[in-house]
Amino acid sequence: MRRREFLGLGLGLATSAAALAWSRLGRAADVLWAHTMRPQNWATPTEYFDRLITPAPVFFVRSHFGPPSLKPDRTLRVSGLVDTPLTLDAAGLKAFEEVTITSVLQCAGNGRALHEPRVAGVQWEHGAMGQAAWTGVRLADVLKKAGVQADARFVQLEGADRPPKPTVPRYVRGFPVERALDPTTLIAYRMNGAPLALEHGAPFRLVVPGWTGNHWIKWLAKIELRKDEPEGFYYATGYRLPKQPVQPGAAVAPADTRPVTTYPVKSIIGRPADGASAKAGRQEVVGVAFSGEAAIARVEVSLDGGKTWSEAKLDGESGAARWQVFRHAFDAAPGRYRAIARATDQAGQTQPEHAVWNPSGYLWNAWHAVSWTVIA
Repeated sequence: MRRREFLGLGLGLATSAAALAWSRLGRAADVLWAHTMRPQNWATPTEYFDRLITPAPVFFVRSHFGPPSLKPDRTLRVSGLVDTPLTLDAAGLKAFEEVTITSVLQCAGNGRALHEPRVAGVQWEHGAMGQAAWTGVRLADVLKKAGVQADARFVQLEGADRPPKPTVPRYVRGFPVERALDPTTLIAYRMNGAPLALEHGAPFRLVVPGWTGNHWIKWLAKIELRKDEPEGFYYATGYRLPKQPVQPGAAVAPADTRPVTTYPVKSIIGRPADGASAKAGRQEVVGVAFSGEAAIARVEVSLDGGKTWSEAKLDGESGAARWQVFRHAFDAAPGRYRAIARATDQAGQTQPEHAVWNPSGYLWNAWHAVSWTVIA
């Protein structure tokens, strides 16, 4: 088993020993899997992938350097190729129209540990994803007030977090102006109706539905409009994919890569848990399915290794970048069972049996399977 620690949220547990004791009390609702404690890389247990909204206390946390100090009066600077540079605090942001969007947030490396051969990086399995209702203002409205100049083609983004050493590059990201002006791109200050917690980017963060989490800058501090692509390691070198599929284990030259943007169609089974046991009778396979590019069309479940498939029932509002819950019920006699799920979106993309390998382990979306025992 890979080295992990439990992080107990409900009681503020600080040590792995105490957290493990907490988990043995059966209080999984108060526990995140901690891949690393500093910086925070904490995964949501798969058992929470059976509902439309992921509770904030068990919503995964991804951090490169750890959070900055909490400053409710932190400001956001909008500069570069704009007619009127802006400096906005939380009160200033709330002068714009408030909107709420329900969307999946998924780390680009979610599933990295499942790629073969293994690749470097935080060894996420399934827990670096969640769905929340994000409330804030449209980035487009803020940029329109600043006045985007005609030759601006990209936004460069930076949060208030800082690397631990001067030799470590700052986390600087960006994307085309067209994505920034998309009405679903938000500067958010609430999550599931409550103010953002520090670990989730307080006082405000970006929300970029359909795009991987590396674009969802937390502790947002700077937005620069520029003519050229953003600069820095985390854009020019990090978070990039081969332009063409490569053989597993192959090296890829930087010139042959492109930035990661949208995430592909995917489904994950939340319950039964892998290795669980259940009483004979009615069984239910439940999970979530989503795609960054289109709404989900269907989810299918197989109980015979993929030979035959049954269409599952879908719950929740459909739409690109938001997940729906799928359910498949059947009667089971005592024995060993294995369920596989695969999703298809309305653009015609179907979840593949095997994920496409890449040197950074991004965008794993292979069929997900769980096995459990049914007892008399």
